[in-house]
Amino acid sequence: MKYRVLLTGSGGREHALAWKLAQSPRLEKLWIAPGNPGTATVGENVPVAATDFEGLKQLALANQINLLVVGPEDPLVAGLVDWFAADPSLSHIPVIGPCRRGAQMEGSKDFAKQFMQRHRIPTARHTTVTPATLAAGDAFLDALPAPYVLKADGLAAGKGVLIIESRDDAKRQLRHMLQGLFGAASAKVVIEEFLPGAEVSFFILTDGQHYKILPEAKDYKRVGAGDTGLNTGGMGAVSPVPFVTPEFRQKVERQIIRPTLRGLRQDGIDYRGFLFAGLMNVAGNPFVIEYNVRMGDPETEAVMPRLASDLLDLLDGVARRNLHEKPCAIVPDAAVTVVCVSGGYPEAFGRNYPIAPLPDRADCLLFHAGTAIDNGALVTRGGRVLAVTSLAPDVAEARETTYAAAAAVRFRDVYYRTDVGLDLCPPPADNLPDAGQPATHCPPNA
Repeated sequence: MKYRVLLTGSGGREHALAWKLAQSPRLEKLWIAPGNPGTATVGENVPVAATDFEGLKQLALANQINLLVVGPEDPLVAGLVDWFAADPSLSHIPVIGPCRRGAQMEGSKDFAKQFMQRHRIPTARHTTVTPATLAAGDAFLDALPAPYVLKADGLAAGKGVLIIESRDDAKRQLRHMLQGLFGAASAKVVIEEFLPGAEVSFFILTDGQHYKILPEAKDYKRVGAGDTGLNTGGMGAVSPVPFVTPEFRQKVERQIIRPTLRGLRQDGIDYRGFLFAGLMNVAGNPFVIEYNVRMGDPETEAVMPRLASDLLDLLDGVARRNLHEKPCAIVPDAAVTVVCVSGGYPEAFGRNYPIAPLPDRADCLLFHAGTAIDNGALVTRGGRVLAVTSLAPDVAEARETTYAAAAAVRFRDVYYRTDVGLDLCPPPADNLPDAGQPATHCPPNA
């Protein structure tokens, strides 16, 4: 069966998904709503917002769409899947993404925490606070050791998490959040115990019964090198993650993935699509930090190049509920993604800066995240502008290639972290036992 696919979204994640979908022999045509200049090179952009349900309906009917792939979380949390299912003219179109209730796994941190507690999925100790329960929130902070983790309950574009060293500061920030620091998203706040360890993102594709585990990745959230500064939507990603050993992967599958999917079924949620589990590796044991109900960004820009199988064929398995029959092969090479952002991001930043001609390199991929065409010229439009990805036999080599390409990206106030992947490279050879030859080590910071 050939597919006429509509993909919603406009960021680097959507460019990476569109790039991968366009490689499928099962694809008849691909539309992206609204897309960006990068997605326009692999499909047809249409000026319809991902949250414009009526516009998506007209687009789907006019172009005989037979598969809808939802990129970002906002339309899922708003109930796009339910809306399509309830419309007799659209209900025949399979949608890759969960229903509104399933999307609450990302749409509400409190919902997700209650789900994990109910189904005995390892996570940090926590409590949920509203203005009416502020005293209980203060008491919970008093019982925790520093640092303190405060999370906006609702969607906050990846920026609604504060990690605070001082208890007094945590109490002050708790009040600021409840008073609207993150808008309506922080009308409720989840306070969490801080979990020491290393983070990793696991990505699952499920048809509601069966699942495939996609390549894992590590995301770099803080804006500054050495994990300093404010949280962002993501400054880079690396896949695979060296500490994800076969033993750790088995623990994730046994303790996190299977109980999560089983819990969704027990709760009557028909979950079909991508599920992203943000995990902390605590002394070799996985704990869930958060769930997302779509692919991550910029992790998708590192994960998709490592997927050897046909993505559209896998999505066909989701639509037909025979995902277990589909091959899911992974490229063994490492991928390193670095995001070039506008100076000032994630706070105030300039827009509409001309982007110099992009480097034409066969050894890397450039995914557009926040670009636009203005009077025929490529310009910056969002805070995260371009994601540069390279594949190589190891992280060190992929990192070297990615940074060489990132250095050639030119626009006003361009900025990127200089240490993405550095922590995942082996130490220099002189710190290792003599093995008869020098070990490969990471190049210095670009």
